[in-house]
This record gives sequence, structure tokens and C-alpha cells, in this order.
Amino acid sequence: MGRLTEAIKHLLIINILFFVATSLYGDQMYQWFSLWFPKNENFGLWQIVSHMFMHGGFMHIAFNMYALYAFGSPLEQMWGRNKFFFFYFSAGLGAALIHTGVNYYHFNEGMSALVEAGMSESSVMDIISNGQYSPEWYNIAGKSTIENFLSAYNTPAVGASGAIYGVLVAFGMSFPNSELFLIFLPVPIKAKYFIPVLIGLDLFSGVTGYSLFGQGIAHFAHVGGALFGFLMMWYWKKNQFNKNRWN
Repeated sequence: MGRLTEAIKHLLIINILFFVATSLYGDQMYQWFSLWFPKNENFGLWQIVSHMFMHGGFMHIAFNMYALYAFGSPLEQMWGRNKFFFFYFSAGLGAALIHTGVNYYHFNEGMSALVEAGMSESSVMDIISNGQYSPEWYNIAGKSTIENFLSAYNTPAVGASGAIYGVLVAFGMSFPNSELFLIFLPVPIKAKYFIPVLIGLDLFSGVTGYSLFGQGIAHFAHVGGALFGFLMMWYWKKNQFNKNRWN
């Protein structure tokens, strides 16, 4: 890890300020700035960006900010401030896009099953907009489908993790032979091996619903950030974009 670079410093400050404000005004902050499902009444377009500065607890922000500093600093030193900002926010927006797309799939799957069973879409929306549901729905569409349907509508996304997964991919492609030491596995692992495995575990958890990292994690946001990070890196390497274009 090197010096604290300009973009990283500003991102750290903004994230910490949001975290402090959330500690003081939690419910209101989460309602305004988390990323809600677009059909939820709490949704606002600004949340596509603002959710990147929201975190669910101390360990959440601590891990994210450490990763941002450790893996983002070498990239900003190589790219410069403007290119790093562009990459970071693009990966975060890509994560939000994939996360929301998966939620649309789960929402439409559950809604279609309920409508086919004779319920009207408006009546279902009236029920879930009040934070309620009917236990009979599980008999109509199955537990997994209904739980995913309700979670898509009711659970907002928070955190910089999607953008940071993009940063991880960029770090791995730029410094593939860098050796990483992990707290839970004190053996050096090269970035080109560790990062793909980490993304693969998130993809596995997202597809199967069996999370290796705990509950309440937006696995497809991680995968989305990684995917957009990879696509940007591939495009830049192919077209040889250089640092001077971003000054």
C-alpha cells in the first residue's frame, strides 16, 4: 500500500460522513439514499449513486474502505484522479444495473405467479406496499419465489462493494502477480487467482441462494461491478487508453 491518493481520500471522507450521518439519522438516511426497487415508493433516481456511500454497519464500511485504499491507491497512481473516478463510479453504476435487473426478474416471476393464480397486480401491490404479504402465496408460487419477490421489492441495497469489486478486477488485471495476505488464510495468494475465485463464490451464492459470506449480501451487485470493471479494463487495454486522456 502506498500513499493516500486524492480520489481515494475524497471517497473515504464522503463515505465516513455518510456513515456518521446514518448513525445519527438512520431510518431517514436509509429511506432517502439506499437503492430501492424502482416500483417501491421510496425509490429516487439519485439513489443509483447515493447508495454507494451508504453502509449497513461498522464492519461493512471498514472492509470496504480498507479495500478501496489498498487496491484503489495503486490504480489511481497509475491512472490519475479523473480516470479512477470514472472507473469507480462506472463500476458502481454497473453493479446497480445488474442488481436491479436481477430484482426485476425475481419481482416479475413472483408477480406473474400470483396473477396467474387469479390475483390482480394492483391488489398485490397494495399488500406489499404496506409491508405485508399472504402466507397463501407460498402455496401458489413456492417459498423461494415468494421470498425473492418480497426481498426484491422491500430490501434496499447499500454499500460501495459493487464499485470496489470493479476496482478488485482492475487491480488483478493490472498487477496479476501481486501477492495478497488474507486474515483468514495467512498464505500469500496471487491476485490473478484470488480475485476470480472471490467473484466465482459470489456468483455461486447469488445463483444458489446459499451464501458463504452471510445473509443480506447483494451478490449480483458484486458480480455486476466485477463484470463492468472487466469490460472497461478490456476495452481500455484493447484501445490503449492512456492517462493523458483523462487529465
